[in-house]
Amino acid sequence: MGSKNKLKRFKENLTFDNVIQPSRDELLNGNFKLKGKWNKDAFKNNNPIVLELGCGKGEYSIGLAKKNPNKNFIGIDIKGARFWKGAKDAQLNELKNVYFVRCQIELILEIFEENEISEIWITFPDPQIKSKREKHRLINLHFIEIYKKILAKSGIIHLKTDSEFLYGYLLGLIKSISFLSLIYSNHDIYKSSGVPKDAIEIKTFYELKFLKLDKPITYIQFEFIENGK
Repeated sequence: MGSKNKLKRFKENLTFDNVIQPSRDELLNGNFKLKGKWNKDAFKNNNPIVLELGCGKGEYSIGLAKKNPNKNFIGIDIKGARFWKGAKDAQLNELKNVYFVRCQIELILEIFEENEISEIWITFPDPQIKSKREKHRLINLHFIEIYKKILAKSGIIHLKTDSEFLYGYLLGLIKSISFLSLIYSNHDIYKSSGVPKDAIEIKTFYELKFLKLDKPITYIQFEFIENGK
């Protein structure tokens, strides 16, 4: 994408009422006004909130929002030029149950209150295979502790990935961490039956590329036992 296109998208994001772009200082200083008030002040309802982390073009946030009008959806990504497409789609389709937030995922504790989220989707994240990059892996013990804080009791996390490494790594974490419980796993969802519909009915930009290469797509659902409490 050229710099002119990026600039155009950044400017258009500023006009969207479903895009929120807090500064890092605003978050670190505890001045983010929607924390703990997403239902009341943003969505203006009490419906469950589903989070898509590293949302990219927002395919899952938009796809799930269309299928589930009685749930609220928030896509998080640091790259505003990517989620511009999702924000634009939401505007064109008059979806009132979707927001996009531009921020680093490690700061989500400054965006959401404890127990404010009902589900988390993580779709095709960078697996960060090298051990020195592990701290940036969206599935690691550090991030799992963060997710545990913002998820409500019986909240579910979904991971969809083409990375066999990340799939195996997460299964290992779930086995080794006492407060995690596996709900469902599948190492090749498009060559299996009985797969949850949300895992196969929505496809991301990168997923379509992987499918053309005949790469297996894996999927895991897991939860916190009593949310660790």
